Amino acid sequence: MARQWSEGHSTSILCVGASSGPEGLLASGSEGGEVTVWSQEGTIIGRLTLPGEEDSTSVVFSPADPGQLYVSHGDTVSVLDPRNLKGPVEEFQGAGEEEINALALNEMGSVLAVADDSGAIRVLELPGGKVCRTLRRHTNICSSVAFRPHRPNNLVSAGLDMQVMLWGLQKTRPLWTLNLQEVAEEEDDHQQRPGQLFNPPLVHCVSVASCGNILGCAAEDGRVHLMRIGSGSKLEQQGAVKAHSQGASQAHFVSFLSHPHWLVTGGNDGQVFLWDLSKHPVVTPEAKAKTGASAAPRRKSKCKARRKEQSQDKAKTPPKVETQKEEVEDEVAASAEEVTEEKAGPKLSISHGDKVNWLCPAVLKGEPSVVVADQSTSLTVYPLSRL
Repeated sequence: MARQWSEGHSTSILCVGASSGPEGLLASGSEGGEVTVWSQEGTIIGRLTLPGEEDSTSVVFSPADPGQLYVSHGDTVSVLDPRNLKGPVEEFQGAGEEEINALALNEMGSVLAVADDSGAIRVLELPGGKVCRTLRRHTNICSSVAFRPHRPNNLVSAGLDMQVMLWGLQKTRPLWTLNLQEVAEEEDDHQQRPGQLFNPPLVHCVSVASCGNILGCAAEDGRVHLMRIGSGSKLEQQGAVKAHSQGASQAHFVSFLSHPHWLVTGGNDGQVFLWDLSKHPVVTPEAKAKTGASAAPRRKSKCKARRKEQSQDKAKTPPKVETQKEEVEDEVAASAEEVTEEKAGPKLSISHGDKVNWLCPAVLKGEPSVVVADQSTSLTVYPLSRL
């Protein structure tokens, strides 16, 4: 059953992070620069208010050193010792050009990506925090960044410009860009579920599965947009899951369940869902081939991605597209795809009841769980072991 972790904050909690270290500590950040470190049982280990009292927008433990906790507040990143929260061990002031929204560390803990309100992503070398790259292609707030597992130089970014980008950190231009608004317009999909608002697909959160090849993006249109990256880091395919009746604020792949394609999502509708995407056509192309209904949209998606790449002069190889045949099949299949995805549904539904600010999958005392932060000053922990 759900458990409440309270008394750690006096303001609304905005972000949560879990350590991969043996102690499995968790950290949460809230408005006004508050940071709290928790044990797996929900005991408060330490509390701190950061200098300047600007909102703590992202908390990330180093995968290489669980004794290092990175917290963004304002345009600054503070490095904390989670076991000794007396004050920042180190500060990277001006790490962001404007207020920072998200942090991401690569698996080695050697590179920190900082996404901010200007749309820029700064790449910092660790230790030291020296800016080695500034990536500028987003035309609005960059809301989320994530490194690809097994590829420490590949970074995914997403933003309120409705664009998802894959970067190779050796260059300052993206390997590819997918504009979700263009995707939605091409699909011309008005068969949204009852109560679904016609919101644009502003992206709030991006996550990469532990296999490194599947991306999930929580967007304001209530969907989780999925992408598969193929060989040569090319965008092979994209699709979506209609997840929430209002904006989807969070999507995180869960690395500790039976396979890497479990995804937990949260939204402004107060719902938390756990999805098994292992048979989703974007994840498993063979699944599409088995049903004529959904085979065509896969090719259509490829076609879209390639058109987008071509329009930005990024496609290295000429696309093989059977255009006329595909367009006919696409029209026939569009409505069928809607139905199949509706039927799939989440494997676990939690009516949390309050707008979700952040989700953090974690194994707590051996139990697969998800930690939920909302508008309140408490965290709620739900077990995922009912599966």
